[in-house]
Amino acid sequence: MCIFGKMLTGHPNDHEELRQLDSLIKGNREGFDFIYSKYSRLLLPKMQRMVKVNEVVDELMQDVFLKVWLNRAEIDLNRSFAGWIFTIAQHTIYGYYRRVALDVKMQRYLLETFAEFYEQTEDYIFNKERVELLNQAIEKLPPQRKEIFKLCKIEGKTYQEAAEILSLSSSTVSNQLVNATRYIKRYVFFHSKEFILLCIAAYLKK
Repeated sequence: MCIFGKMLTGHPNDHEELRQLDSLIKGNREGFDFIYSKYSRLLLPKMQRMVKVNEVVDELMQDVFLKVWLNRAEIDLNRSFAGWIFTIAQHTIYGYYRRVALDVKMQRYLLETFAEFYEQTEDYIFNKERVELLNQAIEKLPPQRKEIFKLCKIEGKTYQEAAEILSLSSSTVSNQLVNATRYIKRYVFFHSKEFILLCIAAYLKK
């Protein structure tokens, strides 16, 4: 899922770029300066389109190239460097919008704006593609609430069956399940890749 549109993954590295990339891999400043000069110009308009605050773009750009420097040993001269750095930039943008989404006002706005999508999340969270997120959310539940959710939502037990297994009242099971489901829906909604795209769309509309 690419937020930058078509990336330059198919473009081979030219001879001079290969030489400078080799220099960068070896930790030479000359190679880094060459790559920074070339790719910051390519990244800038794309990042400005996604994040409309120049000060934030500057910070994210520095973050991208810090990651390039720290991970220079991973550069593969036989593969497109453009594709590699664009992927780093995309992940950096994702990270920024995840931080934006932690703002309570932004969360409220997103839930109101995408209410229809959010209401469908209960089916969405059980999709096999979201298993990892679902498991993460379940593990964050209090022990009793976690057991109730697993019994009722994963194993398909009735409220009464779960209540008998856990020595609780049916009303307690019902209340705890409502709270567990609400938490898990919000967790999956605010941590999914699809949410990041919704967040970007909402933020750019403001």
